[in-house]
Amino acid sequence: MNPVATTPATPIRSVLVANRGEIARRVFATCRARGIATVAVFSDPDADSPHVSEADAAVHLPGSSPTDTYLRGDLVIEAARRAGADAIHPGYGFLSENADFAEQVRAAGLTWIGPDPRAIAVMGSKVESKQRMADAGVPVLERIAPEAVSEEHLPVLVKASAGGGGRGMRVVRTLAEVDDAVESASREAASAFGDPTVFVERYLESGHHVEVQVLADAHGTVWALGERECSLQRRHQKVIEEAPSPLVERVGPQMRERLLQAGRDAAAAVGYRGAGTVEFLALPDGSFWFLEMNTRLQVEHPVTEAVTGTDLVGRQIDVAEGRALPAQEPSARGWSVEARLYAEDPNADWRPQTGTVAALSVPGVSTRFAVAPEHGIRLDSGVEVGSVIGTHYDAMLAKVISRAPTREEAVRELAAALRRSRIHGITTNRDLLVESLLHPEFLDGTADTGFYGRYDPGTLTKDTALAPELAGLVAALADGARQVARRPVLQLVHTGFRNVPSTFQRRTFAHGDHEVVVGHRVGRDGLELESPPSCADRVVLVEAEPTCVVLDLDGVRRRFDVAWIAGDGPGQEMVAVDSPLGSSTLGLRPRFVDPSALTPGGALVAPMPGTITGVHVEPGDVVEAGQPMLTLEAMKMDHAVTAPAAGTVTRVAVAVGQQVDQGATLAVVEDDAAGDASVATDDSDSRDTDERNAG
Repeated sequence: MNPVATTPATPIRSVLVANRGEIARRVFATCRARGIATVAVFSDPDADSPHVSEADAAVHLPGSSPTDTYLRGDLVIEAARRAGADAIHPGYGFLSENADFAEQVRAAGLTWIGPDPRAIAVMGSKVESKQRMADAGVPVLERIAPEAVSEEHLPVLVKASAGGGGRGMRVVRTLAEVDDAVESASREAASAFGDPTVFVERYLESGHHVEVQVLADAHGTVWALGERECSLQRRHQKVIEEAPSPLVERVGPQMRERLLQAGRDAAAAVGYRGAGTVEFLALPDGSFWFLEMNTRLQVEHPVTEAVTGTDLVGRQIDVAEGRALPAQEPSARGWSVEARLYAEDPNADWRPQTGTVAALSVPGVSTRFAVAPEHGIRLDSGVEVGSVIGTHYDAMLAKVISRAPTREEAVRELAAALRRSRIHGITTNRDLLVESLLHPEFLDGTADTGFYGRYDPGTLTKDTALAPELAGLVAALADGARQVARRPVLQLVHTGFRNVPSTFQRRTFAHGDHEVVVGHRVGRDGLELESPPSCADRVVLVEAEPTCVVLDLDGVRRRFDVAWIAGDGPGQEMVAVDSPLGSSTLGLRPRFVDPSALTPGGALVAPMPGTITGVHVEPGDVVEAGQPMLTLEAMKMDHAVTAPAAGTVTRVAVAVGQQVDQGATLAVVEDDAAGDASVATDDSDSRDTDERNAG
């Protein structure tokens, strides 16, 4: 780490973090290292969150939704007063880029650990900031009035003027879509940021998202701490980030010099103080355009910390205390790559997932919330085992960050750590992260923002999961070992063992919408299978324990780790199977099912807990395949629940404003062809969290 400046300052003694989860824990880590007391705030769903238990004090913000809790600046400031905090750190998201809140913090006599409110206001308006950047000589894309969009402009991007995180963004490819896109983006922006203003600009189908980390003090020093590249994105949300940028490395030092100077110019143009990020869309020829400036710490700040050795949160505190930065900028060395681990299913159109974290173990982790040594892994996580992932907030579970002397080493070490991780209880994007990191385009540094448009997640990950039939066999053998362990006698006899040939013992598992039925028995000649897995002609049982199974597959010995996970309801149980061949999670089907628990035929069920924000049909309506029937809001996203086939609506079971649990029946459709229907979600109108513009 760089030495702390010694300019006389007013020390901060206690910091309230006006945020939650991973970023709150990150700020607390630096505060603890500096001997600064910490204060957390928490909503009802976050009462048991790790950030609450780690703080020296915590104040409850009654309610569940962000608008009732983390976006209530008055409650946050009152919490700081009650807990005796003398400073507020906003983290990222929520109130971090709210100029009025920053003013209110200062007016309350508290130290604001962030930029000047005037700079936040200017850069928070995408419209005003682009004009200010143009005046400062920073390249910008032309802004288009919504009513002036013509065929020659298409495609265009409708974007919220305030905030970020991908919310309030819509890509428009036809003129007929413009009005609806502007209306929906404006509505989403108003809900997320309290400002419905949107604007339109040219949309570049692909390019490289390159950004400059800046840090400035009140004494005229402006640092540009190198650049990051965050080109792998889905729906305007970053997935993998790295420092430095492979594009800039390829183009050469002249591009880096121009880019970093543009970052410094952008910060100087608004009298910036503190940490911020100037984002650009760059092309392979080295040209680039200003997108926006995030007047806060970024999610991906750890990669810059890794290559510069700078504690960015510590430097934020230095600047807030009035200290001067050293005149010499920190230089970058080596490479760092970060992957965002999300509770989502990329193969189901990136649908957010809910549940309870049963396991979260990443091998090779050497540090948490601090720079890792070379060839070390850093883990910044907002959750721990037992954490409940709900629908009220962003679905990011953790950030996994590698650091190595070269890009190839950093990428491969991160991929290996992710592949060997044990993540149970909830569906994540882990397999996609691994395959993305090892994809030839990413490995050679040419992947751009159109990567996931060219490569479907399902195609990328089709061979990564453990084959369901093999996972089912392993689970059946482990389950048999569990049954044996529970016996009061004959614990040395395998389950399914018969002295003479008999029927196979069967176990049934659920894998998605499919069933996996395993029939096996153990006789004098060892394991016999009713239907051997297609992946091996010869299967020999070496060892079976409740948590570990060893098989000989065609002469190759394989070890499988097994974890049993309690389900959401009585008698429900999941089993996770991990191995170097991949991972798979199955549901153990009970032998007898209560008929009352069955979902009626033709039922459209909620894919996750959430709030009904729109009902677009009524009983008797005839619907076409793909027609939106209801809108479900969950995890700050709108999800359209659509009819998968033509049919007639026979029942609507919910109303606008109603909270529903996952699996709840929303409506019933009689399929005109088959007399049945099922749930389908279309997230083309949903938006997640991130910090930029490129697609």
